This record gives sequence, structure tokens and C-alpha cells, in this order.
Amino acid sequence: MTNTASRTDQDAAAGHQGTNDGTVVRPGDPRYVDLISGTNQRFIGSPERIRLITSTADAVHAVQQAVHEGKRIAVRSGGHCVEDFVYNPDVEVVLDMTRMSHIGFDHARQAFVVESGALLFNVYEQLYRRWGVTIPGGICYSVAVGGHVCGGGYGILSRTLGLTVDHLEAVEVVCVNAAGVAYSVVASRDPDDPHHDLWWAHTGGGGGNFGLVTRYWFRTPGRTGTTPSRQLVAPPAKVLLGQAAIGWDRLAEPDFHRLLLNYGEWNERNSAPGTPGAEISSILVLNHISSGPIALVSQIDAARPGAREMLRAFLTALVEGTSVEGDPAVTEAVQELAWLQANRHLTTIIGNQPIPSVRGATKSAYLRTNYTSQQATTMYRHLTRPDIHSPGAIVMLMPFGGQINAVAPDATASAQRDSVMKMRVENWWVNPADDASNIGWARDIFQELFAATGGVPIPDTATDGCYINYADADMTDPEFNRSGVPWPVLYYKDNYPRLRKAKTRWDPRNIFHHRMSIEPLHKAHKAGTDGSDTPSP
Repeated sequence: MTNTASRTDQDAAAGHQGTNDGTVVRPGDPRYVDLISGTNQRFIGSPERIRLITSTADAVHAVQQAVHEGKRIAVRSGGHCVEDFVYNPDVEVVLDMTRMSHIGFDHARQAFVVESGALLFNVYEQLYRRWGVTIPGGICYSVAVGGHVCGGGYGILSRTLGLTVDHLEAVEVVCVNAAGVAYSVVASRDPDDPHHDLWWAHTGGGGGNFGLVTRYWFRTPGRTGTTPSRQLVAPPAKVLLGQAAIGWDRLAEPDFHRLLLNYGEWNERNSAPGTPGAEISSILVLNHISSGPIALVSQIDAARPGAREMLRAFLTALVEGTSVEGDPAVTEAVQELAWLQANRHLTTIIGNQPIPSVRGATKSAYLRTNYTSQQATTMYRHLTRPDIHSPGAIVMLMPFGGQINAVAPDATASAQRDSVMKMRVENWWVNPADDASNIGWARDIFQELFAATGGVPIPDTATDGCYINYADADMTDPEFNRSGVPWPVLYYKDNYPRLRKAKTRWDPRNIFHHRMSIEPLHKAHKAGTDGSDTPSP
């Protein structure tokens, strides 16, 4: 086991002076081209330099240097931001966290420490193989924790274990005070911590808002003692994994309607905390007719009494009244796997785009109720449109609820705590010439699904806004958001004023900003950089 307490203390002590040990990549370096874009190739940056951060002290130095030079900065951990928050022409310095990927146990904090450049699958593998624990994070293996966690974090274990941030013990952030001085601070879950508001802001406030996250500590609330394996939740030892594919040639429009509404109805009935059905997680992938069949993945703890019967009942209910009712290829396509093996399988087949270099558009919605029949018609029409020939046109549905909904909406910055489903509309393609049609498809289906509320899923009895980790700049545009509801309300609801207070305290100069960042309560402070104006919070 790794004791990182001494390392933590050393970095904290060194953070105020800073060091300059990170690699700097500039135009002309062969690595530059690979470091100026992320997953979404619609957005390509042209920074003066990319700084590959190696430590907290190095991060402080890099931020301080950029602030002193008056450079616009952005932070990259895994490169999965779907908007242009990092890679756009205005960013002059990219602070790349990929070299900070350590995963260990901090005996001083009795918590697991994960640096922000660590990729999700590496986190799952290290935590489980070394200690038998995990965090309930996302299903895309190459997402890094840096941006994933501070947006809330959701995955296939969340219905039974909660959101990722429900296990966040502390976060270390490099901030810049009103005097322009960079420094590192650790903020914890402890409500008596004077930095507690900074911890809270990183439990759903989204990335690129308050500072540069260097590492997170994880411990499940209420855990005591000194044994590492007892400080964090454990995944099931084995799971029952159901996998089925239903070809479009087997689904006439009435069959599709019934399938979609069956799924929504089941989630309405089985999403309350403590409901037995909440132990089943699933992902319904509605591929466009040109890109493949409809796919369903479902999972339950194999050790749960009656697990196989519960999963079979779910699969049977899903296809009831459709043309594939009773098909054993759907209701019996279940295998028992070790959890890590199943997790590896899911994170590589579902969490990966169909091609390595893609352009994309992404939208999201939280659903408090099932779709209407009219919405099912809309979904079918757009998923079978003959003018779309994209390998990545998808509507992905995931159940919400369970332990996620056992947490109060203001306990963390993740405000959506009573939904029954989460929806992601996405499209991925290669040719820039296809941008207009493919972005248009995503906009068309989303706008029509929520036409009754101005083209967006406003917080009301049926929907509950959007997920900040699937950021969508269309929500800021009155052409696409005609609801009159400001975009921050869609993502943060009643938590936004508190996030603005945290932003004002921890980033008073608005150093960390992008087109959808948290707005400070007042105009950014422009004090000098000699440190004489305002001390660190």
C-alpha cells in the first residue's frame, strides 16, 4: 500500500513557492499537434504552450506564470470536454494534467487519493485490485477524473452506490486570489472546514470554474477505522450482465413506441431509494437506423437473492407487447462475470466512440417522468430519418434514482436528485463537411422532444434540466433555448447562487472561465500581482 501523506504535506508546503519541473510543448514540437485537441475534433486550439503538469507545486508555478503574463489559461485532464472550453483560439496556455495520474491511499486522511489526470478505468482497476473498493464513476474508460468528478460523476453502479461525488472526501485546488497570487488549498467535506464551500463547489459545479484541480480524496461518508479496504464502497464480486441487440428490421413504429414507453414506465416504478428494482442498472442505446441495432445492457449484483429472476423480469417487461416479446435472445441473454471483467467490457464497448478521430455534438436531459406518446413518435421519426448516415447518431437512456435520489439536492452541487432517467443525445462523425447536417440532427430531435417547454428540458414536473458534464452551448442561445429559463438554472437549479458565491471567493479575478463558466457576483478584480492587495482565502 502507498502512504501518500508525506507527499501530500510536501506538495502543500511547496505549493506557495512553486517549481518549474513540468514539460513545456510549443508549436513546432512533434507532440504539439496531439495536444491541441481532445475527443471532439470540432474544436482545435492554437495555444502558445502546453504545460504538462507534474505536481501541485508545479501547477502553482504554471498558473502563477500565466497570470503574471496575463495569459488566458484552460485546464485539460482527459480531453473529453464536448464543448470548446479548452480548445479554442482564445486560450493561450493549456495546463495538461495527464502526467499527474497517481492512485494511492493517504493514511493521514484515511482516504484514497487520485490525481486528476488518472483515467477512469485505471482508477477502477487500481482501487479494486489493490484494495477491493471502487468509486461509482462513468462508463468511458478514457475519461479522466479531473473533469468527471467535479461535474458530479455518474455510472452503472450509481443506482446502488450514488454519484461519484457522494464519496468525495476532499479536493486540492490551485486558486488565484484577488492580488493575482496562485496558491494551493485542500477543501474537505467537513462542514467546519473553512474551505468547505470550495469542496461543495466541486461536487457538481463543473470543470474550469474555480481553479485547477490537482487531486481528489475519496472516502464513503460514515466509514471509520484505519483499514483502507473499509474506507470506500465495494462493487459486487460478480454481476449478472445482460446484453441484447434488436435489429430495426424487427421494430415497426408501434413496436418501438412500446419498447421506449415500457423502459420509461419501468424506471418510473423502480427508481425510488430502496426499491428492489433500483438494484438493476441498464443502458438503452437507441442507435440511428443507419448506425446499428438498438442495444440494451443491464446489470445486477449476482449475489443479490433472486437476482437472475429480477433481471429476467426486467427484460421481459421491457419487450412486452412488442414483436420481440418472448425472444430468448433478449430475455435470456445473461451471463455471470467477475465485476472488473464486466466493467472492462462495458467501458470499452459502450464508452468509446465508434472511430478514433471524431467530431461531435452532445445534449442531455434529466427525466422525472416517462416520455409521452408524442415524444415517442418524435424519437422514432428522427432515429429512422433517411437523410442521416452517421456512425454515431444515438439517443442513450440510463436509469437514474436509487441511492442517487437518497441525497438532498443541496447537499452537493449536483441538484438533480429525483429523476427517473437521464438522456444523452449525441452524434459523432468524421468529415467537417457533414457538420451542419449532423449538428442539425441532434438539435432537431432535442428541440422537438422538448418543444412544449421552449426546446429545452426545463425543471418542471416532467423534466429536470441538463447534466453539466455533457455541456451544450446551445442552452445559452435564445435561438435554441426559447424557454426563458436561464441556462444556469437548467444545469444547477437553486444551487447556482451558492456556486456564484464560491466562484467570487475562490476565483475573484475570473482567471478560470469559459463560455459556460460560473459567473462571479461582481466584475473580476484586477489588482496587481505583487501580493499586497488580498491574502489567500
